[in-house]
Amino acid sequence: MPLFGSKPNAAVIVATIRALKCHGGAPVPVPGHPLPKEYTGENVGWVEAGAASNLNHIINVVKKAGINPVVCINAFYTDTDDEIKAVRRVAEAAGARVALSRHWEKGGDGALELADAVVDACNEPNNFNFLYELSAPLRDRIDLIAREVYGADGVDYTPDALTKIKAMEADAEIAKMGTCMVKTHLSLTDDPNLKGAPKNWRLNIRDIMVYKGAGFVVPIAGGIKLMPGTCSDPAYRRIDVDVKTGKVKGLF
Repeated sequence: MPLFGSKPNAAVIVATIRALKCHGGAPVPVPGHPLPKEYTGENVGWVEAGAASNLNHIINVVKKAGINPVVCINAFYTDTDDEIKAVRRVAEAAGARVALSRHWEKGGDGALELADAVVDACNEPNNFNFLYELSAPLRDRIDLIAREVYGADGVDYTPDALTKIKAMEADAEIAKMGTCMVKTHLSLTDDPNLKGAPKNWRLNIRDIMVYKGAGFVVPIAGGIKLMPGTCSDPAYRRIDVDVKTGKVKGLF
């Protein structure tokens, strides 16, 4: 249940032109390599395609929860007016408020439009509802999240994950915990290379963990790394120690 009976009034979906281009057909950036030139030049078609697929999907997920979506266009100097207009057009047609935010450039003053949009969304009535009840079986919850949130056709488990989940479902204490999915943020699927809003796919659960202190069962989808605080190409991969001097090389 929400803390002290509270409930969310709105959800802010942060979108960048670069991310929408990636979901709309632009070359996928490779960690550790220079950003492809396509991301610094105008391409309204890629932006529209990414917004119509990936962004629209996420807007609909928020609306499905019964709360009001606000799309924040996190603008950068490489974004063009026509690209920004394309995002506004697609998101507003999907039923979301849209605000342009230039906080990277102007600090708090650059986020005033976003602040106003969030206030308006919070003042509008909503019909918040949970996707599942805690009494629902764990595998049913995972299947519901996969289908309703990610757009999957179903869920597949590795043998180890299936063995663990059956044991968890038989444990009354664990069975009533919440569900916190672990999955790549780079795709709606568990494959970071699949962009947009893919169809005809199944979510792959390779492992499942329990965090009793936090009160969550944590299904792990795909090959995502669990080490916190690291990017796709972390600097530690280029750190070495000179065995003769004991000095660390490559740290800075």
